Amino acid sequence: MSRPAAPPVPTADLLDALTGAIPRDRLLDEPSERWAYGYDNSGRQTLPGLVVMAAGVDDVAAAVTTCARLGVPVTVRGRGTGTAGGAVPEDGGLVISLEGMNRVLSVDPDNRVAVVEAGATNADVQRAAGEHGFFWPPDPTSAEYCTVGGNLACNSAGPRAVKYGTPRENTLGLRAVTGTGAVIRTGCYTTKGVVGYDLTRLLIGSEGTLAVIVEATLKLTPMPESVATLRAVYADMDSAARAVSRLMAQPEVPRTLEFMDGQAIELVRDYGDADLPADAGAMLIIEADGPAARIDGAVEALEKAARNEGLRDIRAAVDPGEIRALWASRKALSPALRKVAPRKINEDVVVPVSRMADLVARLRDIADRWGIRIVSFGHAGNGNLHVNLLGDPADERQARGMERGLADVFDAVLDLGGTLSGEHGIGWEKRNYVGLEIEPASLALMRG
Repeated sequence: MSRPAAPPVPTADLLDALTGAIPRDRLLDEPSERWAYGYDNSGRQTLPGLVVMAAGVDDVAAAVTTCARLGVPVTVRGRGTGTAGGAVPEDGGLVISLEGMNRVLSVDPDNRVAVVEAGATNADVQRAAGEHGFFWPPDPTSAEYCTVGGNLACNSAGPRAVKYGTPRENTLGLRAVTGTGAVIRTGCYTTKGVVGYDLTRLLIGSEGTLAVIVEATLKLTPMPESVATLRAVYADMDSAARAVSRLMAQPEVPRTLEFMDGQAIELVRDYGDADLPADAGAMLIIEADGPAARIDGAVEALEKAARNEGLRDIRAAVDPGEIRALWASRKALSPALRKVAPRKINEDVVVPVSRMADLVARLRDIADRWGIRIVSFGHAGNGNLHVNLLGDPADERQARGMERGLADVFDAVLDLGGTLSGEHGIGWEKRNYVGLEIEPASLALMRG
């Protein structure tokens, strides 16, 4: 998004400019309708000047072309599940909603490919692929609601990325609308191809700043014959972080490797159904998958790597109900945190796996220094932690502590060789911090 050089174009003028190019029933101009498309899971909200309920690529192209001519900023949204404010429009800007472009156009098991519209939910894609014995590896916590377009815009991956990679590694091509309204195709239908620039990987993760993704050709993966789940409980966060390094330094790559600190475990115990020990300082959820004939060997290798001095207990979750409860509790963590404090600053920082123990120690010091509560969990196999700073903005001391604590978190992450966002994106929430990580020359190139 870029700020308009002139005051917002009145809604009536936007409506007049688009009437004829887009059917009137797909243009929302009533304030009560527009408000519903001015927010996302970040908690921010702005009233858009007009909302286009796109039904196809022609609607998107017409809207972008018109806005380019009028100098109106455009924001694209799926279901608004993002936490960085990326789907929140500029005041008076135009919103293009892709939720109506939600078809799974084809599943081609012979070539391990699915073609889907950007508004299709991640879960719908998984169900369609699953009917043929395949899955698409990216699996964010909000899979039932988030859209493939949003997954691609932020390169959102989820727990399975530790073994199978992010959307960048699992997308073959895109159809998109550029900032001038031109419709382009990137990539190809095959797993190999080197004709032209790799625009597919460039657009993925660009958060709609380069083009509007309207369709994706996804690379599918066969479902494993067997999946095994381990739960490892540690005395403290440092022990768990050291175990993560050991797990990622041996040949058996876990399917998932999730981390929860002691405070997150308390929340799981309060709001979930999982049976967790009362004295747990940290916990790892470890999954292995593969052929049934070798799954026991994979579990043995992972269990061996997970054992260190701070391990309190490790066991396999055998009962399907126990496994579901464990993952349901993990997925309930983020919304549960909103019940703990009036405000939650949710960051998704990443550090090299070998520096996770250092980050965990720094987070503890930051919480003590500023008198705030920090709860951490996330995708430990990638070094990607969801760091949640909790407090009451009405309390001046806590509000100041959260603000300064956030700055210290970012300083710590960059000092440890990490990055400020692994999958949530920049949006409005982090745009003022990008310069901490990216030098001016690179930022100028991106703006250009």
